[in-house]
Amino acid sequence: MWIRTASFILRNRLPILIVLVLITAFMGIQSRKIEMSYQYAPLLPEDDPANLEYDNFIEEFGNEGNLIVLGIQDRTFFEYQHFGAWQQLTRDLKKINGITSVFSATEAYNLTRNNQTKKFELSPVFEKVPDQSHLDSLRQKFNDLSFYKGLVYNPETNTYLMAITLDRKVLESEARVPLIRDIKNCADKYSSATGNEVHISGLPYIRVETAEMIKKELNMFIWLALGITAIIIFLFFKSFKVVLFSMLVVGMAVIWALGLQAIIGYKVTILTGMIPPLIIVIGIPNSVFFLNKFHYEYRNHGNKIKSLQRVIQKIGNATFLTNLTTASGFATFIFTSSKLLIEFGVMAALNIMVVFILSLLLIPIIFSFLPDPKERHVRHLNNRFFQGIINKLVHISLYRKKIVYLGTVGLIVFGGYGISQMKTTGFMLDDIPHNHTLYKDLHFFEKHFSGLMPLEVVIDTQKPKGVMRPQNLKKMDLLQEQLRKLPEISQGLSMVQVVKFARQAFYKGNPNYFSIPSSMEHNFIMSYLPKTNKTTPGVVTSFVDSIGRKARISFRMEDVGTTKMHLLNKKISAVVDSIFPSPKYETAITGSSVVFFKGTDYLVRNLFVSLGLAILLIASFMAWMFRSKRMVLVSLFPNLVPLITTAALMGIFNIPIKPSTILVFSIAFGISVDDTIHFLSKYRQELVATNWSIRAATVLALKETGRSMIYTSVILFFGFGIFTVSSFGGTVALGALVALTLLVALFSNLILLPALLLGLERLITNESFKEPMLTIYNEEEDIDMEELKIQKPEIKKEDIKEPEIKLEAHVEN
Repeated sequence: MWIRTASFILRNRLPILIVLVLITAFMGIQSRKIEMSYQYAPLLPEDDPANLEYDNFIEEFGNEGNLIVLGIQDRTFFEYQHFGAWQQLTRDLKKINGITSVFSATEAYNLTRNNQTKKFELSPVFEKVPDQSHLDSLRQKFNDLSFYKGLVYNPETNTYLMAITLDRKVLESEARVPLIRDIKNCADKYSSATGNEVHISGLPYIRVETAEMIKKELNMFIWLALGITAIIIFLFFKSFKVVLFSMLVVGMAVIWALGLQAIIGYKVTILTGMIPPLIIVIGIPNSVFFLNKFHYEYRNHGNKIKSLQRVIQKIGNATFLTNLTTASGFATFIFTSSKLLIEFGVMAALNIMVVFILSLLLIPIIFSFLPDPKERHVRHLNNRFFQGIINKLVHISLYRKKIVYLGTVGLIVFGGYGISQMKTTGFMLDDIPHNHTLYKDLHFFEKHFSGLMPLEVVIDTQKPKGVMRPQNLKKMDLLQEQLRKLPEISQGLSMVQVVKFARQAFYKGNPNYFSIPSSMEHNFIMSYLPKTNKTTPGVVTSFVDSIGRKARISFRMEDVGTTKMHLLNKKISAVVDSIFPSPKYETAITGSSVVFFKGTDYLVRNLFVSLGLAILLIASFMAWMFRSKRMVLVSLFPNLVPLITTAALMGIFNIPIKPSTILVFSIAFGISVDDTIHFLSKYRQELVATNWSIRAATVLALKETGRSMIYTSVILFFGFGIFTVSSFGGTVALGALVALTLLVALFSNLILLPALLLGLERLITNESFKEPMLTIYNEEEDIDMEELKIQKPEIKKEDIKEPEIKLEAHVEN
């Protein structure tokens, strides 16, 4: 097949080139349609019970994820100038398109009893504030309204917040970015007038800000990846042509990647935003293997077209398998049931095969049009530095096998200890640096208002109008008191606060009466409540369903992490179940915080499954290639050692297992096994050529593939290293850990793998290894194998640098 492929490519160079240029132009046009994702990517599958509960909650009570809060700490808040500036900020925000309501202390309402109509009436507390003395009297009136304490202000720390409700339609459109920008501009204007720092947070704000950060980093990583890989390739090959055309291949691959993503309809997320630089980093090794082989062949016989034909025929075969295994590592994310990871897995796997096809087509076609390589272009093949490294590796593999084995055992023991120290956790803002404004602002609200992460408790009384029954209101009040004892949870807000506010209003605003009405008072006081909520302020709506059967109690909590949330969720469930026992009541604990922590746990479990699938899938490829179970085990073991080492380092340095770090193992395993395939492919060829001399075949395979393995691993190490400059902690961890894993994998494949082949000798290289199901072509197909003679002198122990193997053969023209 590969002979026909090589013939087709080289005979149809110009038509193929034209087609590729046209497709690239089309993809470039499509790439302009790509969109950023400003929505929270769900981690749970749609049919998961926690997700279904959350969907039911949204359907009945509305979405709680469209709220932005502004917060300040100001001892002089009730000074006339500062109070007026806060009121002006409220007015400015209300003018912005996309904001449906603004509520804060200055917008507080008072509930008063009208004895004539026998109804409660709402009136603004701060309707008219002509001077400081009037403000002082209104302040005392406001302080007596217990409803607002802990809700819009914290009297102990002099902190105040403003709740901004956003239009859902605007949030889901391109107008969300200007909307957030306008809110920030208004906040900056207030800060300039008062000198107070305004803290901004809330899920919509966090999502838009992180999406904009991703957008900026996308371009930065593309240029960094191109720059770093270009420099490394030039240092290896000392040729601007090689650099230019290698960059051309991956540049076209990036355009195709963006175009395909736009065509499929996937938006740019924190993961899919990494695909273009990943394609550059992973795609460059294809060019390195092709060009190394091209120069190696050309140096041997000086025929350019023949060299390019062999590049396609022989390296194309092995490179196809290496790209297939790498793509498989990413493709296993499709089985996680997480939309975020499925999109990442699909796009990464698809584009890895795209960059392989482009490399296979463009490198031979472009270099077929260029002049023959000169001596300086192939001089890198004789680089003494790399030759010395390879000779040292040969020496270690031949004569230091016991040390290699002991070192490997030591790494595994070290790995076992490190893995035992590993922890699993995840935070809502896990990937944001702790010195970033987003993180600091969230911490401000956690400190003064016990957090912002939504936590919802839904009580189903199973009876229409059951919520307003005195015994149920008292139970809800008890539940809020019990949960308030947990320091991570804020004061609750529910129909209980409305009823308490009504009782206080009934007794002429006396704060001592802010409590649940007694059984005797209940019906009389409740008759004063409006029958509709048209005049009810937005902050107290949506606490009861349309028939009065279900009640919602809203809390805000700190971003405590998934580990602590496990314990907290059990405590909350125990309190809820004790107060509202089943089957009389049905309860649900939901909200973004609950969905996030359960989604993170689900994702980590599924990523472990995807890692197992990646190992199984790649093991299947190995069996397909070599038809030897023992060889499959030998080929996998050197690639599992780096994973164990990385896991150990994560445990020792307290790097937790979370979605961003567990990705490392599947990605690194899929890439690191590429070196194993290249080495074993060459090893099998040399076995035939050397009449099944395992020692000679190992040395020859190491000498030819070692250089390319070092080249590509260095490129991958520094290529993934660029992600360490990211603003997102998860991206930094991903880049650093994958780079480290691949570096360990390089030494494992260059030292441990040859040592295993030499140490186990005939145990693993048996007759089944002679005829793989997938043909791996001989390096010299035009050698007459009948006249191939091998002279293998005895290798003495003192001759450690280079076992001398001479091949004499008649070459057919």
